[in-house]
Amino acid sequence: MEQTVSAPTRMSAQTWGLLALLGMIWGGSFFFARVAVAHVPPATLVLLRVGIAALALHIYIAGRFDIYPTLRARWREFLLLGLVNNAVPHMLIFLGQTQIGAGLASILNATTPIFTVLIANQMTADEKLSSKKIAGCLIGLAGTAVLIGPRALAPFTGDSGPPLWAVLLPVLAAVSYGFAATYGKRFRGVAPPTIAAGQLTASTLLMLPMSFALDAPWQLPLPPLGAILAVLALALLSTAYGYILFFRIMAAAGATNTSLVTLLVPPSAILAGMLFLGEQLTPLGILGMALVLLGLVVLDGRVFARFQAS
Repeated sequence: MEQTVSAPTRMSAQTWGLLALLGMIWGGSFFFARVAVAHVPPATLVLLRVGIAALALHIYIAGRFDIYPTLRARWREFLLLGLVNNAVPHMLIFLGQTQIGAGLASILNATTPIFTVLIANQMTADEKLSSKKIAGCLIGLAGTAVLIGPRALAPFTGDSGPPLWAVLLPVLAAVSYGFAATYGKRFRGVAPPTIAAGQLTASTLLMLPMSFALDAPWQLPLPPLGAILAVLALALLSTAYGYILFFRIMAAAGATNTSLVTLLVPPSAILAGMLFLGEQLTPLGILGMALVLLGLVVLDGRVFARFQAS
């Protein structure tokens, strides 16, 4: 969750494989959510995702990493982190996915690093905008505008596609993730598994009353088997195991290299949506995705640094 200014560590073939696996797992989260949200209301789906994942991580940690003293001492901070890094963005994405496909949601949410850079520029003293960051943000925001533009013009063009609010929600989720990445800097020195388990535990407590108030989940019909399996995959694979894999890659390759997963998530989500849900990416969607990914490459800077060094 925190950024580094040190030179990226050279990654082994095994680490590249783990990074690709994480990209597929996190890309799959948009596919699993699209399947599950057709049968489980968004607030309850968020509760199930974070609650099951929190339980799994507590079992995995088994009291290590000083988890319980840390949770007791910093519970207010974990509540805020759980709010902006789990409860709010997950709720926004799932609401959006009641109307839009997994591929589009993943592309829009891939703008997270762009908003993180813009927010960090305002809220921190050590991460100010450079010309490279400005260029990357502008390119990425242009891609977002390409993706959102047709929905904004729909009332005038008669386009019958998904409503504007559904397209905007994953972008707002990216803004929330941006605040979370900046706020997460105060957890330096805390073991990464403890941060993951702490924020998921906090977001479970936050979503419990919301789910009960909005959905009365005890009155909901039992979802079909496919939706149940999607919920379990979302919680155990994309969230609990995804965090474990994320921190394993970070320990081996550093935060900068690990951030490359952002480039791998949309293609994975798009492929899953096309193969299993019959989704299609329009030429305008392809252009928007290309601009967003180019913006992320410019923000990362390594490709251009290699050209300059050669």
